[in-house]
Amino acid sequence: MKKESKLHRVIEEKLGLKELLAIGVGGMIGGGIFSVLGISVNFAGNGAPLSFLIDMLIALAAGYHYVKLALTFRDDGASYTYLLKAFPNKPWIAGIEGWIVIVGYIGTLALYAFTFGAYGADLLGMPHSLLTRVILSIGVLVFFYLINAKGVKSSGITEDIIVYSKIAILSFFAVVGLLQADFSKFTPFLNKGITSIFLGAAVIFVAYEGFQLITNAVLETENPDKNIPKGIYGSIIITGTIYLLLSIVAVGTLTYEQIVSAKEYALAIVAQPILGKLGSVLIGIAALMATSSAINSTLFGASRMMAELGEQGMMPKIFAERSEKNVPIVSLLTLTTAALLFTSFGSLSVIAEFSSLTFLLVSIGVSIANIKLQNLTKANLKLAYLGLLLMLVTSATIIGYLAINNKNELSIIALIYLAVSLAAIIYQKVTS
Repeated sequence: MKKESKLHRVIEEKLGLKELLAIGVGGMIGGGIFSVLGISVNFAGNGAPLSFLIDMLIALAAGYHYVKLALTFRDDGASYTYLLKAFPNKPWIAGIEGWIVIVGYIGTLALYAFTFGAYGADLLGMPHSLLTRVILSIGVLVFFYLINAKGVKSSGITEDIIVYSKIAILSFFAVVGLLQADFSKFTPFLNKGITSIFLGAAVIFVAYEGFQLITNAVLETENPDKNIPKGIYGSIIITGTIYLLLSIVAVGTLTYEQIVSAKEYALAIVAQPILGKLGSVLIGIAALMATSSAINSTLFGASRMMAELGEQGMMPKIFAERSEKNVPIVSLLTLTTAALLFTSFGSLSVIAEFSSLTFLLVSIGVSIANIKLQNLTKANLKLAYLGLLLMLVTSATIIGYLAINNKNELSIIALIYLAVSLAAIIYQKVTS
């Protein structure tokens, strides 16, 4: 099993702050706001903006732990590496976490591809064509596999163009929407109670998954001491602000029934009374950009983590193989292929809930690692424990909700965790 760091690796192409912000924002504003807006309103009602705000605070708290650990242990393995350092005598803990994170990334890739296909089919005038949706979903995954296979700078430049165009469209829509919103629709504000706001935040946390991808690129970052913190905190704040404004526009424009019935098309429906047909087309284009950039950044970060697991012997070593441009090509191909199967045949309701819970649990693990390694990371323990508490409460909320209201989905999610954990343990025992 390989123990040494890969700091010796020579990497000629570097990512600056602009690319890091693009990776973080691109990873978060993916299928997120387009597919979970209706879900958040369904749970939290008029208080849905608070659900997005709570998630932004949780993401910032989690981001604090990632920043401290990323700058202390500079490695593509990210959360896996941090747990390995925190529990050196129990490598199976990091191994299980690493396998589960990879499956979580596959789930989010499938969600992003599904949303791309759905909005693409709608723009083509075939919203109910399953074949069109599947073809578009597969096509976008293959396209960004090829982009990432070309190298770091190729994926970074592509991300810049897509993400900043997307931010411009969504910001324009948010400003225009706020000017036309009817704020009397927010009365009563907590029409579904305070608990529902936390439940809404728990279920839609997957919308904030993505900033962690920045830590997977720490070895390929220019001036990481300054750019990693700015990239993580900056991308979370940019994303959270956009989510907050768009959720305010949604509640202030349509009725509760209209938003909930629209499901993953909620934002496009919100755009119609504000900008007419042009509005729904603009949101459709933004959705394509959002899901595209999310796929791009997720493939970039997840493939590097998977390669690190291969190099450390926690996964088959074939996943560590890299191209001449230092791209983990086998991991990249494996992630793309698995996501193709998920997006074509999987149940996305289960995948979305699994992804939200997975990245909450992983963030809890990273928080524990940061607290345990505080003598090395120099973390502020008060902030560290506060962030950990927020994540524990949010995770307990979604588990409690599923246990009461949807035992079948909770059982499926539990079986996925069990199967992946057993595979990780068995592999380690066979290869040790």
